[in-house]
Amino acid sequence: MEKASEYLGLFITFLMAAGIAGIILLLNAALGPKNKSSESKSDPFECGVTQISSATGHFGVKFYLLAMLFILFDVEIVWLFPWAVILKDLRWIGILEMFSFLAVLVVGFTYAWKKGALEWEK
Repeated sequence: MEKASEYLGLFITFLMAAGIAGIILLLNAALGPKNKSSESKSDPFECGVTQISSATGHFGVKFYLLAMLFILFDVEIVWLFPWAVILKDLRWIGILEMFSFLAVLVVGFTYAWKKGALEWEK
């Protein structure tokens, strides 16, 4: 019976979240605008000036690859700060673990560099 009581709070939270999401969807359907004309959707949105190009910009795949690599390496580097704060408590095993982590990070960075993922040329 203890196992079931551990999941009761999680189950209640799930039901509350699903209920709130359902209420929001129902309120949106009932109270939301019902404008079905395509004329208002093609009007200029912000300043009244007719647009001269498409609103959706096109970015190259290299941009997304570089952005994902930046986020990946940035998040991994963030782990260095808490490690440095508790370095005295970790002793030699903590230093060895962090250097192994940095070795994996350097291998990944070198691989991305050799594959040309960091080049910005088209």
